[in-house]
Amino acid sequence: MIYLDNNATTQVATEVLEAMLPYFHDVYFNAGSMYEAAKPARTAIDTARKVVAEGIGAASSREIVFTGCATESINAAMRGAASAVPQRRHIITSAVEHPAVLELSRDFSRNGYEVSFVGVDRQGNLDIAEYVRALRSDTLMVSLMHANNETGVIFPIERLARIAKETDPGILFHCDATQSLTKLPISMSGNFRNVDMLSFSGHKFHAPKGIGVLYLRRGTPCRALLIGGHQEAGRRGGTENAPYIAGIAKAMEIAAATHDEDMKRIERLRDKLETGMLRLVSHVEVNGHGAERIPNTLNFAFHCIEGESILYLLDKEGICASSGSACTSGSLKPSHVLTAMNVPFTAKHGSIRMSLSRYTTEAEVDRVLAVFPEMIARLRTASPYWDREKQAPRDDLA
Repeated sequence: MIYLDNNATTQVATEVLEAMLPYFHDVYFNAGSMYEAAKPARTAIDTARKVVAEGIGAASSREIVFTGCATESINAAMRGAASAVPQRRHIITSAVEHPAVLELSRDFSRNGYEVSFVGVDRQGNLDIAEYVRALRSDTLMVSLMHANNETGVIFPIERLARIAKETDPGILFHCDATQSLTKLPISMSGNFRNVDMLSFSGHKFHAPKGIGVLYLRRGTPCRALLIGGHQEAGRRGGTENAPYIAGIAKAMEIAAATHDEDMKRIERLRDKLETGMLRLVSHVEVNGHGAERIPNTLNFAFHCIEGESILYLLDKEGICASSGSACTSGSLKPSHVLTAMNVPFTAKHGSIRMSLSRYTTEAEVDRVLAVFPEMIARLRTASPYWDREKQAPRDDLA
């Protein structure tokens, strides 16, 4: 099998699994218990909190809250801020956010908040002028992703957060860093010093599914989403998941140690796949081409065919890819990200995402490039939008 859907989830690293195993069996005790046998579990959680804090340049490990996933972290950040600052009723986000932010923002809108959805250009870059115009005196928070999960396009969070704080220091800034953490430099004491809240999930960088993190800068007004226990300093009730907390810390350690080497190799393979596809297949474009992107992500738009048909044939070849966010893969609607980018009708329905990891090999990239031309040619032969004589989209397509 060739796995090119790492933006959906990643394989758990062997070293991460080994770090987790003791806390499933030998050190299975509740970390909140007072007896001696439980102390190793508490120590593991405290150590992991320090590792994660150091990994994102946090000033204190007390600013780290362990959650069940990035979606929970996002809800905890945004709902917690809204509950803590009820007098402000305006939220700013973008039209291309992950559903975890987008659907939550729509829910805010249904419940009396005004939400500004800032647009993007054809390459997926945020409209900075529109963003600046959206900021106002009653803005509660800005919530923007660091890197897009479908296209890999990077938003300039450092600049966007600084603009928000210069407009009004009371505006809270939340960043969804789910796709960027371990791929791009993030320091809450450095380039992200104006970001108040940061969300991410371990399963995007070879930790298991079921563990997330919410960074809460000290002093940020934010009420707990899950109430019912004293855990996480009262900020997230529920017995701590010691095995998974140990796992995400180990994954961050590995990512930090191998970052430069991994990203350089992944970017080289990504570029090889991109240039090879553009050379071998006609009428294909790269969504987000021309914008700054994270090193592992490619989004191809194949004109005049359906992305689902491509994925079906890829699956028969043992190749795993996706048509966008795994959270919306069951929908027949075109991607909201590509729609916001004004990708043409003939292309956005035929868009697929390929995302690489440290385990992707050059031989796998070569295999994908070997099977794609014939696959696309076969699908276009059956497409009502394709002129088989000209080997091009029909002239009458708008």
